[in-house]
Amino acid sequence: MYEWHKQTQKIVDDIDRCIKNRDDDGLTLKAIARERGYSEFHMSRVFREMTGVTLRDYMRGRRLAFALIDLRDTEKSILDIAVDYGFSSHEAFCRSFKAAYGIPPSTYRAKPKPLVLRTRINTFDRYFLGLGEIGMVKSTEEVKIYFVKIPAHKFLHIKNYESNGYWDFWQKQKDISGQNCDTICGLLDSIKGKLDDEGSSEANSGSGQIMAYIHDPKGKPFCYGVPRTECYGVRLSSDYNGEVPQQMLLIDIPEAEYVVFEHGPFDYEQENRSVEKKVDEAIADFDFADTGYCFDSTPGRIAYFFHNPERFWKYVRPVKRK
Repeated sequence: MYEWHKQTQKIVDDIDRCIKNRDDDGLTLKAIARERGYSEFHMSRVFREMTGVTLRDYMRGRRLAFALIDLRDTEKSILDIAVDYGFSSHEAFCRSFKAAYGIPPSTYRAKPKPLVLRTRINTFDRYFLGLGEIGMVKSTEEVKIYFVKIPAHKFLHIKNYESNGYWDFWQKQKDISGQNCDTICGLLDSIKGKLDDEGSSEANSGSGQIMAYIHDPKGKPFCYGVPRTECYGVRLSSDYNGEVPQQMLLIDIPEAEYVVFEHGPFDYEQENRSVEKKVDEAIADFDFADTGYCFDSTPGRIAYFFHNPERFWKYVRPVKRK
């Protein structure tokens, strides 16, 4: 079963690659099945078992997600976008777009609003599957610690008072209407102007999305003794005035000072747990003596957690002057 998870992940990767490269010949059920030596029926059945969606529906959804990003960010004509993403005509694209998102592409282009994209499926995650690390390697980066002043901004998010950690957060959210992982990540993917976005115009799930912890007496005790409410969302500019999805919250975060605990790039499969331990130890052992600061647990202060193995593992925690 684990091998099928890995195989399905490779298919997901190939689909995005074909869409980006305009490789329509490779983006068919027949081509995907033939490359792996399986019948179309068997390939489609296994993909659906692994993902909960048919392979054809997933490919159609990803084409539309990429097309939506082009509508939002480029001046290409709707016909050119339709052709780029394999639709037979302007009309066929408009019908598919409206069926998926509830509005015509011309209406969306005139006034973009948050829509649930078909985000990229991630079927193989060692930690989600309970496999853990496959073997530790020596990290090339240790934990850097530094103080920063973060300008005022907004934070668009959902929150959970009961969850404890990323996986538990989404496990609890799946039982709340309109707040499951696919829906929320899809909405956040469609929003332009995320401060932590890596600048990619692709319809990839997760870019610019982060966990956060708001100091809150109603929340669960944090591992460092501070009650917190766990949140998931995106940071936006202080002048953001876009539409706020009804199941989400938008709050103002004032300019403030923070201490950052940052580990550099690492191998997710081999080092994730090890890096987490290193960062946790760095936080627990940090001595504020002679810095003039201390952790700030004032209700309403926010801490951020960035997890991007190709770039960093980073905790950003609020501080105050002693």
